[in-house]
Amino acid sequence: MRLGTLNTVDPVTKERGRKAIATNRKARHLYVVLDTVEAGVSLVGNEVKSLRLGRATLGDAFATIDDHEVWMHNLHIAEYAMGSWTNHATRRKRKLLLHRAEILKWELRVRDNGLSMVPLSMYFNDGLVKVELALVKGKKTWDKRHDLAERDAQREIERGLSMHLKGRQRTSADRLPRRK
Repeated sequence: MRLGTLNTVDPVTKERGRKAIATNRKARHLYVVLDTVEAGVSLVGNEVKSLRLGRATLGDAFATIDDHEVWMHNLHIAEYAMGSWTNHATRRKRKLLLHRAEILKWELRVRDNGLSMVPLSMYFNDGLVKVELALVKGKKTWDKRHDLAERDAQREIERGLSMHLKGRQRTSADRLPRRK
């Protein structure tokens, strides 16, 4: 091998794009989303390896602001199966990484308006773990029922339109609501 000749193949290939880890589908049903922001997550040990296997749950997670720092609580990241005594606690509180101006803006809105912060999704963005954090306000029961009725009406319109385009007539069985 000559001096000056180097192997140009990078041993560690960088990930590109966005890969979903977990989503909080229930959040959009329970809350009205007012604003969203992308935040990095400070992780330790084998947490990233466990996340690469998709072993996270956002169902009970929420965020708080303490001393001008944003913390995520109740985010469940399962222990890494190949880990040893260095494994992490599954529901420890994790620091979220945001710009100072965003933290101050959200801190004022949470404190003054009585809003909450809930994660909507967790994903890899170019190899880094990110959380889509939402500023939310709780929905009332009638809001939830109204949203369900709107969704059912929209589904019925789309079903009728597709049947019309296919040239089929609707039968009485098509008009009955389906039970889940």
